[in-house]
Amino acid sequence: MYGYDQSAGAQQGYVPPQQQMPGGVGGYGQQAPLYPEPSPPSLADAVRAFTTGQITAEDFQQTFATSKVYCPRGDTPGFLALHNTQQPVIPMFTSLKELRRYAGKESKYFVITGAEVIDLLPTGYGFVLDMEGEHRIVFDAKSVEQMVDFAMRRMYG
Repeated sequence: MYGYDQSAGAQQGYVPPQQQMPGGVGGYGQQAPLYPEPSPPSLADAVRAFTTGQITAEDFQQTFATSKVYCPRGDTPGFLALHNTQQPVIPMFTSLKELRRYAGKESKYFVITGAEVIDLLPTGYGFVLDMEGEHRIVFDAKSVEQMVDFAMRRMYG
């Protein structure tokens, strides 16, 4: 049943689970990894690294594409845009904390991935990440077009 022989365990004999090791590792045959997998950088870390020149635009975009982005919203679906800038930009945030700093504790928002941002952003609009943050970053409409081109090259060659 379910793709395996349930009677196989009875033939092999019962092996009791290992005791829990300090640090929460172990149990049921698990062993502590010798070298833990590195966690991917957070979007906030990537923004900091990109604005200080520690990572390339391509590395930033790869992190951005898979990261959650917090967007303020109104009563109707879609992005809220700021039009009191040289070009219209859409405010976006790397965390709920950053969004709340900008829009207040009771603000409405939605969460999407960076890849979805690139796919859904209207033509002619840019976006700003963490407007009130220490490492604010602005991508104008031309930068967004370049991000779309980069994403297309990565997907389709």
